[in-house]
Amino acid sequence: MSTEATLLERCESKCELCAAQSSLSPFVVAPHTQITVDHAVMLCDTCKGQIEEPETVDVNHWRCLNDSMWSQVQPVQVLAWRQLKRLSAESWAQDLLEMMYLDEETQKWAEIGLDDDAEKPRDVNGVELKKGDDVTVIKDLPVKGSSMVIKQGTVVRGISLSDDPKHVSGKVNGQSMFIIAEYCRKK
Repeated sequence: MSTEATLLERCESKCELCAAQSSLSPFVVAPHTQITVDHAVMLCDTCKGQIEEPETVDVNHWRCLNDSMWSQVQPVQVLAWRQLKRLSAESWAQDLLEMMYLDEETQKWAEIGLDDDAEKPRDVNGVELKKGDDVTVIKDLPVKGSSMVIKQGTVVRGISLSDDPKHVSGKVNGQSMFIIAEYCRKK
């Protein structure tokens, strides 16, 4: 039996998220790349389209997660959790997310996919910077609006993150300022 036939049998020819019965196709749950029974789900065109293009999301369509989040199928649980997380500004989605339980392995899988969606501040070597990290400035940086220069080798302790993933903030010579993350190296 082919993988697609096995997936169709598992889902009883219904979308595994919204239960629609038309236009089903396999969808590989990231970070996996091959269609296998353990890493794919059968989705309708509506669910697949809204997952692939989040700007087209119809919030009310995803109320179907109220049922599918209880699936025993691991990739279905992962997709349901990710969609609820993306919709967590909606009170109903936040409520469902709080009720949902994932075992440790499934939770890690679900979170890996979300990390790909968000931009993170990264240093010159591509290492993700986090709040509280200490960084070293890798080149002389002039400070806008002053004659001050942050010298190469200056250590900035306990950085904070800003809304812009390209910048971090910290104190240099007693003054708080923003620094471009790619001009830093994590200590």
